[in-house]
Amino acid sequence: MPFTLATWNINSVRLREPIVLKLLQEEAPDVLCLQECKSPVEKIPMEGFAALGYTHMIARGQKGYNGVAILSRQPIKEVGSEDFADLGHARHIAGQLENGVTIHNFYVPAGGDKPDREINEKFGQKLDYLTGMRDWFHDEKPQKSILVGDLNIAPREDDVWDHKKLLKIVSHTPIEVEHLAETQDAGGWVDITRQDIPEGLLFSWWSYRARDWDAADKGRRLDHIWATGDISNAGHSSRILRDARGWDKPSDHAPVLATFDL
Repeated sequence: MPFTLATWNINSVRLREPIVLKLLQEEAPDVLCLQECKSPVEKIPMEGFAALGYTHMIARGQKGYNGVAILSRQPIKEVGSEDFADLGHARHIAGQLENGVTIHNFYVPAGGDKPDREINEKFGQKLDYLTGMRDWFHDEKPQKSILVGDLNIAPREDDVWDHKKLLKIVSHTPIEVEHLAETQDAGGWVDITRQDIPEGLLFSWWSYRARDWDAADKGRRLDHIWATGDISNAGHSSRILRDARGWDKPSDHAPVLATFDL
């Protein structure tokens, strides 16, 4: 039975509740994974979501920072939450649908401004977080699983607006790309978005700093949908809702969607 999944760094679920509702009304994904909710779990505005049929939620929250949540129209049970790099941050939640598919929702640390762990603690935390993910997937091989979220890395040359100019910019540095590739390989993950859209520039994030983000189009593909090899062929219809970046009081990220015939 097909189901559609969406992932979106919402940059405050309470502040941007209206555009979450807009997404749910217009796109009606079966599952919506949110990152950077910036809210304790009990203050996530579930009433409006439930009114649209999203009566199931699992989440990890923090006041003002981080936070991940999975909203679902189908029953979903929590099956785990990891604190990689021992940061004490709400950055991961895993749930299982009734069809046996496990969904991992991640918010990988952004990594600060300088790509040097000696002078930037946050960059070191990002690399350590990815190493923790890699080691976990190596030890606990995922099966029948989907991984989504803001991974804060644009791995391919065509995942950024200018590869050469961004090689020394956090999110596209070679060491980050290498760490992400090792994490992907450890779990046998397949990049569903690029499986469907193998060529061409593709972005899911545009900075708030741009006066006209759409015209400048200096984007990066930081948000991802992966699946384990045993179900990757079931994924299709990938798309990024670029227009959502221009909605009222938008997140700087756009939702990423894919459908799975499972």
